[in-house]
Amino acid sequence: MATERPKQNPEHEGDLALDERPKVERPRRYLVVLHNDDYTTMEFVVHVLMKFFHLGETEATRIMLHVHHRGYGVVGAYPRDVAETKAAQVMGYAKEHGHPLKCTAEPEGFGEQ
Repeated sequence: MATERPKQNPEHEGDLALDERPKVERPRRYLVVLHNDDYTTMEFVVHVLMKFFHLGETEATRIMLHVHHRGYGVVGAYPRDVAETKAAQVMGYAKEHGHPLKCTAEPEGFGEQ
């Protein structure tokens, strides 16, 4: 039984054809922002933060106080569709319970100059 050696082409030896991968950028993140108002109770805001963002009571209270004192506060950063969905869920839930709580999804870096 004769073994046949593969034919080698010395001019292409060691060459490897590669397709270049296109650079893929990370999708832009969106911030879920709660806005302060004079009617929504602090307890309700804490409840919303725990229910929709799965925060503990201490962290939810800290964010609620930040929103209360500063006028707005960032709750989290998510891909656009998730952020918009969370904002819509929060506002719908607040409306069902008679609160005018405003929650928005803003592109990351929205307030930076």
